[in-house]
Amino acid sequence: MTPEEIEHAVDAGMPQTVEDLKRLAAIPSVAFPGHAEAPVLEAAALVERLLRAAGLPHVRQIPVEGSFPAVFAEAPAPDGAPTVLLYAHYDVQPSGDLALWRTPPFEPTIVDGVMYGRGVADDKSGVITHVAALRAFGGRFPVGVKVIVEGQEEYAGERLEAFVAANPELLRADAMVIADVGNPEVGEPALTTSLRGMAAFTIEVRTLAEALHSGAFGGAAPDALAALMRMLSAMHDDNGVVRVPGLESGAFPGETLPEEEFRALAGVLDGVSLVGDGSLADRLWASYAITVTGLDVPTVSGAINAVQAVARARVTLRIPASGSAQQALDDVTAFLDKVAPWGVKVSFGDFVIGSGFQIEPGGPAMNAAERALERAFGRPPRQVGQGGSIPLVAALARQFPTAEILLYGAEDDGASIHAPNERVVLEELRRTITTEALFLADYGGWHGAS
Repeated sequence: MTPEEIEHAVDAGMPQTVEDLKRLAAIPSVAFPGHAEAPVLEAAALVERLLRAAGLPHVRQIPVEGSFPAVFAEAPAPDGAPTVLLYAHYDVQPSGDLALWRTPPFEPTIVDGVMYGRGVADDKSGVITHVAALRAFGGRFPVGVKVIVEGQEEYAGERLEAFVAANPELLRADAMVIADVGNPEVGEPALTTSLRGMAAFTIEVRTLAEALHSGAFGGAAPDALAALMRMLSAMHDDNGVVRVPGLESGAFPGETLPEEEFRALAGVLDGVSLVGDGSLADRLWASYAITVTGLDVPTVSGAINAVQAVARARVTLRIPASGSAQQALDDVTAFLDKVAPWGVKVSFGDFVIGSGFQIEPGGPAMNAAERALERAFGRPPRQVGQGGSIPLVAALARQFPTAEILLYGAEDDGASIHAPNERVVLEELRRTITTEALFLADYGGWHGAS
């Protein structure tokens, strides 16, 4: 197929593509503990059908120990052509506070060319990018194709790492496309060359056998919530710089972001300062970040006059590509133990870790991807880092050191992933699908495929 024929096929398929994304995003496939498992399995089944309808001759679900099934598909390579592995995930983040959503999170809604709903960007847009790009070839692919779509990336993506190590031939490929990132801005193409690692844990502080009346006991009885607040706030200095020993700031070698652009993108209120030190690129892509993502304490509306006996928090770390997730986890938990006041009882649990990744540019797959991005978006792409973590990427790099790994996608920094009102711009999705189809054709041609 010529580039013009590929572009026409993608354009003609967009109505079906949009409907496919709406169907998939309507399924509340939250793979976190405490959420129903049936919708996650329903999403896996739909992904299986979509890949089969895209022309892949071999599609099946594969069990992943301790997790939801991965959907795997493949088509053999033409003579002399390389094989490309395409990755995405079909699980999504919980919706969070429904009152903050302008449209129902699992009723995908299109407004002025933008689709809103949980998972429409992260990462069901990635699933649909693969489906629609493959469909453009009508079953005659210019490269060998393998597709792996996992079902628990958002909560426990590291569980697929053991699967990769145990099944190397299943996933072996010359190039691997990770469609779980995006561009800094809509219409501004980028290849992600650096990913932060991540770690997370739950901390629990206990001080009393049970909560006590604050009038009778307050002022002498140790409050678990007050102790936890002191411990959590000790992890940063007054400027928001991480002060945990061992977690030093780094430097990102590529372009940084203008502060005004970042403030607008993040919705930082007038008069509120940014935190941390170094350039924005240093802070976002090359340094450690610590975020308290949840607290188990009485709500304001349900508060009673009591000294709290127990308090819990969920803490997430973001780790530069050169750092060790396990070491950072050990450093932070040791620090919290050290700064715990009043002899309170501290325990940690529910650990999650994932490695970061740094990509070396310049291979034939990356060159083909850059050409495809430039044609689809009308401007050359730039190389950026991403603050998000994709545990599978580091596992693939370890298992297949000669494979080129490419990261791009239809998300953008304003897509509100992991937040209320998540959205994907449909024109951005079309350009990303076009990119992938052009890349597959270009990369196959580079190796002499017919």
